[in-house]
Amino acid sequence: MRVTIDRGRNHGVRMRRPGRSLLAGAGLAAAGIGTGMLVEYLLDPDRGRARRARMRDQSAHTTHRMTDSLNGMSHDVANRSRGVAMGMRYRVAGRSADDAVLHDRVRAELGRHVSHPHALQVRVDAGVVTLTGDVLAAEEHSARRGVKRIPGVKGVHAQWTVHDEPGDVPTLQGKPTSRSKS
Repeated sequence: MRVTIDRGRNHGVRMRRPGRSLLAGAGLAAAGIGTGMLVEYLLDPDRGRARRARMRDQSAHTTHRMTDSLNGMSHDVANRSRGVAMGMRYRVAGRSADDAVLHDRVRAELGRHVSHPHALQVRVDAGVVTLTGDVLAAEEHSARRGVKRIPGVKGVHAQWTVHDEPGDVPTLQGKPTSRSKS
């Protein structure tokens, strides 16, 4: 073992080990062998063309997937920022909305909370919503709360008839429409 003494800034003794250069050489040799094997694998006269084509196709597929993902993320960011901007605009401008717009918002919200939205009639006058028709008891509280939370609604008058079960009520018969729970 060869030892060299290096008196640097700290005037300390540093020993150099010869195994370190051997380890670096072994790493370079392994990398060279691996590269050679890869080249032989890809340039094989029998199956090299198919392997190269498969690698080309896989890289194209990966590129397309990444592009699609980035496009999706950019659309998501754009939609979220638009939503934040509209939320800020809503807070600054206030809760005013046209009665026709409110009517459509209320109809859409009722569709999320009741199983038979066609059984309800909606009337809007100066931001005050009047609800008439038939509703199930299990859905009544959720529907009323959902309508109250709509931007622009100043009040809700629920003049609907509440039923525990569909029973003999014609408007509550049939298969319920699909709805999301909130």
